[in-house]
Amino acid sequence: MRILVRVLKEPFRAATWRRSAYVVLALPVGLLCVPLALVGGPAGRVQRGLARSLLGAEVAEPERTGPLAFVHAVLSAPLNLVALAVTGYFWAVAFMNIGYPLRPDTTAESLTHSWGGPTLAGAWAVHGFGGGIPFLFLTPWVVRGFAAMQTRLIRALLGGSEGGLRRGRAVAMALGVSAICGLVSIPVIHQL
Repeated sequence: MRILVRVLKEPFRAATWRRSAYVVLALPVGLLCVPLALVGGPAGRVQRGLARSLLGAEVAEPERTGPLAFVHAVLSAPLNLVALAVTGYFWAVAFMNIGYPLRPDTTAESLTHSWGGPTLAGAWAVHGFGGGIPFLFLTPWVVRGFAAMQTRLIRALLGGSEGGLRRGRAVAMALGVSAICGLVSIPVIHQL
């Protein structure tokens, strides 16, 4: 029962929306940090600050992060891109289907060919309950997983001395997940 209550509350928690904001901002901030790290700027501090403010991830500041901040910005880009694409797609599916009657392409003509049509109530029921509601409750957990992977990568590459022990595994995990998600997303991209 506790698990069901937690699943039902998750889309409405502030932490879910902070994680979603992190997923949206991680790619542009990371890409901005590539040239910043190349010129010796505070790229590591910027990336740790974003994770601290939105994910609550306290990452110890190392003595130097110069090359590692660049490595993190480059290696996290594929993971951040996949996280942004998947998260954006999942939230879009949830809201587009729950708000089916509000879509501009919902006309009497479109309802005759819509799943659940020819009535608006039938189409809304199929889209809202069949697509929107499941995605509304699934997406926070997908976002949580991406945020956890991004946090592990930050701790491994931009953390203090303890990060060095986990670097290889975190990098392999981030690149592996990015490759798998990239392959799985090919059918979705063809659908668009």
